[in-house]
Amino acid sequence: MSKEKNSFPKRRKLTVDDYVEGVLSRNRTIIAQTITLVESNSLKHMEMAQEVLKKLLPFTGNSIRIGITGVPGAGKSTLIESFGMMLCEEGHRVAVLAVDPSSSISGGSILGDKTRMESLSKSRNAFVRPSPSGGTLGGVTRKSRETLLVCEAAGFDVILVETVGVGQSEITVRSMVDFFLVIMLTGAGDELQGIKKGIMEIADAIFVNKADGDNKRKALSTKADINQILHYLQPATEGWTPRAYTCSALTGEGIPEIWKVISDYKEFATNSGVFEKRRQNQLLDWTNSMIHDQLKSMFYSDEAVKGLLPEVEKDILDGKLSATLGVHRLIESFMESRFHGGVKEKR
Repeated sequence: MSKEKNSFPKRRKLTVDDYVEGVLSRNRTIIAQTITLVESNSLKHMEMAQEVLKKLLPFTGNSIRIGITGVPGAGKSTLIESFGMMLCEEGHRVAVLAVDPSSSISGGSILGDKTRMESLSKSRNAFVRPSPSGGTLGGVTRKSRETLLVCEAAGFDVILVETVGVGQSEITVRSMVDFFLVIMLTGAGDELQGIKKGIMEIADAIFVNKADGDNKRKALSTKADINQILHYLQPATEGWTPRAYTCSALTGEGIPEIWKVISDYKEFATNSGVFEKRRQNQLLDWTNSMIHDQLKSMFYSDEAVKGLLPEVEKDILDGKLSATLGVHRLIESFMESRFHGGVKEKR
């Protein structure tokens, strides 16, 4: 299964086994189609996707998952392409999953990642996939996590999960990766104030990009400033000391060091047990998150709740009902609807 196969049935509908075989044989077309299946909001597609994922699970978990975020203008995409190309040349297979906001009209990715990473997307050892969120962070979590599993089953040993850097999405990506990398620009003082403390607290390493030409001295100064800040912050990973470094996606200087830092981290985390512990905690967090999302979806899609909600909202706004009592009314309506529905079905 180490070689890519390009011949596959095209006319008939793909079965679960077709998807599984296609992914395991590294058929790029089937990999893309499997991810499309996973991303679908159709109930029929979701059920089929879960069957596919169940069969792929034994072949997952063999990659290093790297989250990457960056301040606007930091050259994140250029750096990812430069880093990804270096890894491909060293024999790694790299998948780039971009967690994007979704178009409110089409629901599709709006950042055009393949055009931003043209060379990398053409590499035989790389796979670049924008990952539309469906407008919700819950959508990002489920679809991106499951897309990540598909890529691992397809033999990609380095998974780069790029976030657009819009607040909560960084926390979402942190919850699904082993190592979290923050890309920054040169500058100190006011410019450093623009970095949210919360983002620095979840970083395992920070790289100051565009450290080239006349900008190199500023980059070294920024690196020193960041290291001072990191010294006073609680490390994101127990026992690991995050540090700042410089690099240039333009010249390639410092790019190999990114991989060295990540490799050193993986060795440390594996030997200390932190690596496996984090992945187990992430699985449990994901499970609890999906329970929350699905219960919420069931509640708001219930016909009794949909019928009562406008009235309850109006009563709350008019001061006739407290928010607490309003919630209790809705929950009672939901439980009654589900209970009587179940009784009727048994009869």
